[in-house]
Amino acid sequence: MKTLNLGILAHVDAGKTSLTERLLHDVGVTDRLGSVDAGSTRTDSLALERQRGITIRSAVVSFVLDDVTVNLIDTPGHPDFIAEVERVLGVLDGAVLVISAVEGIQPQTRLLMRTLRRLRIPTLIFVNKVDRAGADPERVVRAVAEKLSPAVVAMGSVAIPGTRAARCSPYGPADEAFTDRLLDVLAGQDDGLLADWVANPSAVPYPRLRGALATRTRQALVQPVYAGSAITGAGVDALLAGITELLPTAQGDVDAPLSGTVFAIERGPAGERIALVRLFAGTIRVRDRVRVGTADAALVTAIRVATLGADVVASSVGAGHIARLWGVTEARIGDPVGVPPERAGADRHFPPPTLETVVVPERPVDRVTLHAALSQLAEQDPLINLRQDDRHHEISVSLYGEVQKEVIQATLADDFGVRVTFRETSVVHVERVCGVGGAVEVIAVAPNPFLATVGLRIAPAPPGAGVSFHLGVELGSMPPAFFAAVEESVRRTLRQGLSGWEIPDCEVTMTHAGYWARQSHSHGSFDKSMSSTAGDFRNLTPLVLMAALTRAGTRVHEPVHRFRLEVPGDVLGTLLPALTRLDAVPTDTVGRGTSYVVRGEIPAGLVHALERRLPALTRGEGVLETEFVRYRPVSGVAPTRARWDNNPLDRKEYLLAVARRVGGR
Repeated sequence: MKTLNLGILAHVDAGKTSLTERLLHDVGVTDRLGSVDAGSTRTDSLALERQRGITIRSAVVSFVLDDVTVNLIDTPGHPDFIAEVERVLGVLDGAVLVISAVEGIQPQTRLLMRTLRRLRIPTLIFVNKVDRAGADPERVVRAVAEKLSPAVVAMGSVAIPGTRAARCSPYGPADEAFTDRLLDVLAGQDDGLLADWVANPSAVPYPRLRGALATRTRQALVQPVYAGSAITGAGVDALLAGITELLPTAQGDVDAPLSGTVFAIERGPAGERIALVRLFAGTIRVRDRVRVGTADAALVTAIRVATLGADVVASSVGAGHIARLWGVTEARIGDPVGVPPERAGADRHFPPPTLETVVVPERPVDRVTLHAALSQLAEQDPLINLRQDDRHHEISVSLYGEVQKEVIQATLADDFGVRVTFRETSVVHVERVCGVGGAVEVIAVAPNPFLATVGLRIAPAPPGAGVSFHLGVELGSMPPAFFAAVEESVRRTLRQGLSGWEIPDCEVTMTHAGYWARQSHSHGSFDKSMSSTAGDFRNLTPLVLMAALTRAGTRVHEPVHRFRLEVPGDVLGTLLPALTRLDAVPTDTVGRGTSYVVRGEIPAGLVHALERRLPALTRGEGVLETEFVRYRPVSGVAPTRARWDNNPLDRKEYLLAVARRVGGR
């Protein structure tokens, strides 16, 4: 049986989870509709999801549609959980983007559609809530063509929208306006179709148009638009038919070398780690040894797959499917399984979080438990970016927004019994290297107390290039383990620069290397005090790197968001000065009837201030959309961040402290 891994995506409150429940009900998986308001949905299994009525973690549920097994993945809609959506995108064969017929296109809708088109993920659009007061599906379809994608085709009409009696009727070959729209969209992408139609319109029958629509949809060149209501079920039958007709099924050879990716990590009832894996090729069987990431091959002890709404035990799983694996205890989100799939090397789809906060346990005795709990949460969401400051005994986490903070707080209390508070949320900056700097420490030359020689040179790299490590010495001049220790320490140290912020982009070259080989007294056992170890290189590298970085210099950069603001025309005169006071820089102002659209840039740290002031500035009529776009140098006094103890800046003080620690060596 063929398989389709299908994602349901939307802006929060567009009805994404309700649509998932309707699909499961209509295909016979459930005999009763789950309700978001009542907390009875199948995919929102976390207690917190049921309480708040939002999706926090992606959930996989399966059903059979005609001859296709559909693995349906319900994703979060709130922008604070965009990282969860990002992890799902790489495992999808197709997607349904849900848009409310009342609210229309919202900020998250734009972001999701741009990403789906960039990644060429075949997408159907479902205009939901046609039964709600104020619904205007025709307006939404026009807005989709104008703002999201010009290559959209409405697949049906809606009668008496805005009422519970709203009905949806699919278009067919007798609907001349529909076939004309199909020809218009498809002929612009298919020269053969256009030529045949110009020569003889009757040579392009309706079945050929439907076939061309399916082909172009599977190539992510056209986005068909359906309309309906997840609550009443209107229009959902047409959407189900479109899923099997227009979206591609999974491709993959079950006999090929194993290739897949870990897109989520869960914890089982006993605290065991469970890896959610999408297989692109090959087969995994229970008791197979599987390489996940860079760890040694692990023994798969159990496999479970989603089948007809339930999670069932399986003896194997093949290409195209999604499975939960037990036994791969070192698995991390993003790790390749077997041979790295082509999708594994893709760039990030969404920007990293630009906010952080310090998590403070209400009871000091819970500090150790808090760290363990946050470590488990970081397994499920690596972008939390857990950071511990041993000097001040503080733990920081990265965030996308305040709602994510509330969810972390509730999860710690409910699942781990740890009650916490948070310091004020601050903006995450980065440091960029200004010039080129180098430093070296030589073995047995005071005040170096380590049995290692390390020389490093650091230089700037373009934004987005990442940290690269190169050898400027002979590869055979030291054991490989010592080079690995230096590189590992370099990458760890660069998580905090001169001002305490991460240095995401730079080039580091090892210019000097030296060690003492294994030695002993009079053929006795190995004497650590006379022989270099990887620990010597791990301890010395931060010192040398920070000395080189001090000579190169760094500059702190702040995150900047691009904004789009739609406001009534009569408030523009008071709005623009207010934007200036918030350090926003308008770059474009365009009139649209009685309103204006203002575009520009604003520091990330002032986005929330703008959101708070916007209702008063625009009589509640302003619509704001923002997204991270770049980092820019901070003007004036740059903010600093507390540094770890293992990232030394004072060379003399550090060496003296280490010398006292190692004593007589």
